[in-house]
Amino acid sequence: MNNYKKILSLLVVLTLFSSCSKKWLDINVDPNTPSSTVASVKSRLAWIQHYYLYAQGTAGTRAGYVTQQLTFISSTGQQSMAAGWNPVAGMSTTPYQFFFVGAGSNFKDLEEKATAENAYHYLGALKAIRAMGFMLMTDWYGEMPYSEALGEINTPKFDDGKMIYEGCLADIDQAIAYFNMTQPNTATALSEGDSWNAGNVDKWLKMCYGLKARWLNNLSKKSSLYKPDEVLAALEKSPLSIGESTIISHQDDPADNIGDILFADPVKTSIVFNNAGMNTNTLVTKWYADILTNFDNTGVEDPRADKLLPWAQYGYPKQFVRSKGIDMQSTIRMNAGPIAASYNADGNAIQNNGRTVPPHSWYVNSANSERWGDTVYVSIKSSSKGYDSDVSDTYKWKDGVVAASGTFYSRPDAPTHLLGYPEMCFIKAEVLFNKGDKAGAYNAYVSGIKGHIDLMNMKLSTYGNENVSKSPMAQSKIDNFLAKGIGTAADITLAKIMTQKFIALSFSQQNWNDMRRYDFSSMVYPGWKVPYEYTVTSAAQTKIPQGKQFRRVRQVSHEINYNSESLKASHPNALNDDIWSFPVWWDIKE
Repeated sequence: MNNYKKILSLLVVLTLFSSCSKKWLDINVDPNTPSSTVASVKSRLAWIQHYYLYAQGTAGTRAGYVTQQLTFISSTGQQSMAAGWNPVAGMSTTPYQFFFVGAGSNFKDLEEKATAENAYHYLGALKAIRAMGFMLMTDWYGEMPYSEALGEINTPKFDDGKMIYEGCLADIDQAIAYFNMTQPNTATALSEGDSWNAGNVDKWLKMCYGLKARWLNNLSKKSSLYKPDEVLAALEKSPLSIGESTIISHQDDPADNIGDILFADPVKTSIVFNNAGMNTNTLVTKWYADILTNFDNTGVEDPRADKLLPWAQYGYPKQFVRSKGIDMQSTIRMNAGPIAASYNADGNAIQNNGRTVPPHSWYVNSANSERWGDTVYVSIKSSSKGYDSDVSDTYKWKDGVVAASGTFYSRPDAPTHLLGYPEMCFIKAEVLFNKGDKAGAYNAYVSGIKGHIDLMNMKLSTYGNENVSKSPMAQSKIDNFLAKGIGTAADITLAKIMTQKFIALSFSQQNWNDMRRYDFSSMVYPGWKVPYEYTVTSAAQTKIPQGKQFRRVRQVSHEINYNSESLKASHPNALNDDIWSFPVWWDIKE
């Protein structure tokens, strides 16, 4: 495992000299003979941020299949199998690779260089990202190499979740301490290398306190450790407005064609685009569509529905129609569906499976007539100027008809809401509700909904009125939803808080954390059930026995192949097929 990391670590260093802009290079050292001494603190931080962001973005997207925000066309691919709660090994790898190989391999050198020049704010950023990365690893895999990770030991031991959790909280406190220090003028300014907050130390501090609030709240099953007042205290120092959030901007740059060293994906595009928005196979579920279109059975549609659900053009004349959601309680995926739709862009009719397809119309290329209605399902695909060499980010058939509008988070220039004010509001609402303060919980709940709408509109306003999916939400629809669609202080429930939090944290790993904390309860997430296909698939029930839930991801093949003894010692079921069903440390009630 260690040798594997060393090889790819060298490739990451080489990438610093093939992909970074010139201002990040030390021009006094020959770039044709790179070494670990060449890269400056500002160049290393930028790449650590990129690789960590890819790790957490991939984990968040894949968690979307587990939580049934997303589903996939019928296939044996890892995304499709995860959506059916029949997970396969391919699900495990990418978050691990991008954190350990891309980000973690640069930690030691950045720390040494930043220490040498008293660049305290770089040390703060490093401690924060280290904490974020290892917390993601324990959320994802449970037990992990931690105390001996990223060193010279070829077979590092696995530490338990409690040790990792406590270490991450200690690191975030150290990050806060570093950010409160004043750097000397001789140290590299954080603004020169920070691709997240542009060197704004106040935002970093608020992000750190927000992470602390999130992680302390994730201990809600630990009766001896969970301290609601400590969560609330951290929230007071976290983002208190959308402007204090850490929001990562991304670009659809035609020149962004070098790609990172691991996947060769574009570097500047959003991680959701790189993971799901590039292809036509990912769709939204009926449950996700329902909570957006008929939240709490009020019949009042959420204005975000138009932006979070994909659209396409149909009919004569062409009109935008919003996608239906895949019903994961139906047999559709057991009957070879859904199938990605095709389109006859020619001026003449064509014959397909014994039927005539008119010109400029949709069809499903299948002899199975049960699948012909799958044209109502639109993928979350976006096109791009860079990756696809297209003229825009809207995916179109060759006659110009919109094949998929993309969604707010799946476009190449979509923002990453790394740690936002809305999440802080929903954490506060949950804590106050559970403390019995329903009035305070309701106020925080409303602020969270408003905050997410406002954050979305900030980006949507940059598109203008190109189409219904990209135009800003109308104030009249927002006002109607807030007045009639979310309930009142008198009827606030935990289910409303957590469901609205789920929407605001779309494509986030935290949604899976929350569902695990509440044991996938349909009382907390109304209408949610395990996918039907799981209930009739013996292979799925071998991995997640009936009565249990999807609680973690099986360890990656690198650890199984090269560190198996340490892995075996980490958990009694570490190498068993049913390890997917065993809770990670913070998910065990005590």
